[in-house]
Amino acid sequence: MTIQRCTWAEADPLLQAYHDQEWCRPTHNDRTLFELLCMETYQAGLSWLIVLRKRVAFHQYFHDYDPQVVAQMSVAEIDSAMLDPAIIRNRRKLEATVINAQSFLTIQRQQGSFANYLWQFVANQPIEHQITDARELPAKNELSQQIAKDLKQRGFKFMGPVTTYSFIQAAGLINDHVMNCAFRQVTPRR
Repeated sequence: MTIQRCTWAEADPLLQAYHDQEWCRPTHNDRTLFELLCMETYQAGLSWLIVLRKRVAFHQYFHDYDPQVVAQMSVAEIDSAMLDPAIIRNRRKLEATVINAQSFLTIQRQQGSFANYLWQFVANQPIEHQITDARELPAKNELSQQIAKDLKQRGFKFMGPVTTYSFIQAAGLINDHVMNCAFRQVTPRR
């Protein structure tokens, strides 16, 4: 029996696993949110599969996405990462990871958690889109434009409306599983 998935996830086992176990699953875990935010910045201009294939190496270089540690990373650490083909070697994106960690920590201090800040944009309730065809998925919407603008004002880099839309999908603020997808009824991440 074939499992019905969103069509974008059918091409590769890594995409399938991400789709089935992570995508659009609501999370309030700040460390998970930071990782997802970073991964979406790496994707800008690239395919999601490339990012997933380099995920393990990114975890190594960015201290398992502990924002406290990442915020203190040195230029020498970024220089070292730039030499490794196991990650996406885009200096601006790697430097943005450090800058975004600093901005992330500021929001945590101000709001109690990054999750508190982020989920207030949707009144703590995921938005359930009624998508019947993956071609209907928007690249951005008013919500992603609003969040991207706010993130930019708070110092975040590489978080335009398209990247932000992908981030809020990944974090579960928006459920964009197509209606006939077996994973439409998502459960929160642990």
